[in-house]
Amino acid sequence: MPDEMTLRVVVADDNPVVRAGLTALLTGRADITVVAEAADGREAYEAARQLRPDVVLLDVRMPRVDGLSALPYLVEIAPVMMLTYSSEPEIVQEALRRGAAGYLVHGEFTVDQLVDAVREIVGSAIAYGSSRPVVIRSHLQEPLPAGSFRYSPPIVSAISSENLSQVQPSVRQSSSGWSGGRPAAPDRSKYQLSTREAEIMDLIASGMNNQQIAATCFISEKTVKNHINRIFAKLHSSSRSEAAAKWLGTARGLG
Repeated sequence: MPDEMTLRVVVADDNPVVRAGLTALLTGRADITVVAEAADGREAYEAARQLRPDVVLLDVRMPRVDGLSALPYLVEIAPVMMLTYSSEPEIVQEALRRGAAGYLVHGEFTVDQLVDAVREIVGSAIAYGSSRPVVIRSHLQEPLPAGSFRYSPPIVSAISSENLSQVQPSVRQSSSGWSGGRPAAPDRSKYQLSTREAEIMDLIASGMNNQQIAATCFISEKTVKNHINRIFAKLHSSSRSEAAAKWLGTARGLG
């Protein structure tokens, strides 16, 4: 990737706190700029179609048009990095099958890993002489079998905002909380977190440290620590990873 290149990114996530956090993390780098934020798959497609970014960060689960539904349309415009709350093989395999260039799991990546993944995707696309996605092996522990995951998606014809708006979410939630390999949103009401505590817990789960959380929420690090102490008490957790696992519904033996 040329040293003078500025990477233009679209961030798509239905949680405004997570969007703001990701934007803050990325725009802190001199070679990366977030050109748009989106709350669902259709907004992500509209932004990508108009702005032609270098990378789209796309959440899997979103209302209206979800990430997996929008993915085949988006990969015709730019490489897409999926952001998931679970490393379940079914979710990852489906994202890769639909053309995702890679994936990261909330709460399991550092800021540097996020930035490196964005740069690596663009650099690989340039190296292959095409804007088509090239799957990047995750920096995280992977549930997938070893091997090459390069993928060239099929051409999607007649793409428009009109036909994308007709797309229904790929997989609907079942009464058991799972459908088609995708987890339903965890029940967080039992933790009784305040609005501010829930915002901070979302940022913890996204991988932010206390300094980054303080900057995102415009509060002091001491206030962040006080909130985290109360959050850990309510979640009966002794570490960030344990709290994140409970908050995201991935902790074993829960429920």
